Amino acid sequence: MGQLVIPSGSKVYVDTAVLIYTLEGNKDYFDLLKPLWTKFQAREIELISSELILMEVLVLPLRNNDRSLVSDYEQLLLNSAMQLIPINQSILRQAANLRAKTSLKTPDAIHATTAMTISCDLFITNDNGFRNLSNLSVVILSEVLKS
Repeated sequence: MGQLVIPSGSKVYVDTAVLIYTLEGNKDYFDLLKPLWTKFQAREIELISSELILMEVLVLPLRNNDRSLVSDYEQLLLNSAMQLIPINQSILRQAANLRAKTSLKTPDAIHATTAMTISCDLFITNDNGFRNLSNLSVVILSEVLKS
C-alpha cells in the first residue's frame, strides 16, 4: 500500500470521495487518508472544497434517513476549520469553459475550477477524470493505494 504524502503548509482541495471514505469508514481508503486528517487537525495544512460538497455528501444519508451521518458531515463541513468556497458567477463561467473543453461533468468542473481559483497545492480525489488537467496537481487515491 502506498502512502499519501502531503507537505506541511499545503492548501489541499478535497473531492467528495475523500469525505465519504473517511466518515463512512471505507476499508480500502480510511487508513490511507489518516495522514491528511492528522495534518489538518494539527493545522499543518488547509483543507478546502467547494460548497457543492455539502450537497453531494448529504444526498445518501438524507435518502437513508441517517441523521447521525448527516450530523457528522455537517459538523466537519460547517463547524470545523475546513474552508468551503462559495459557488459564484465567476466560478460557474470558468467551469462552463472547462466543461466545454474537457469531458468533466458539471459538478467536477465546478470542483476543478474552484481548486484552480484558490491556487490549491494538491487536489485529492479518486476520479480519473481529473487526471488531464494541467493546472491541477491531482492525487488519485486508487493510484496511491496501488503504489
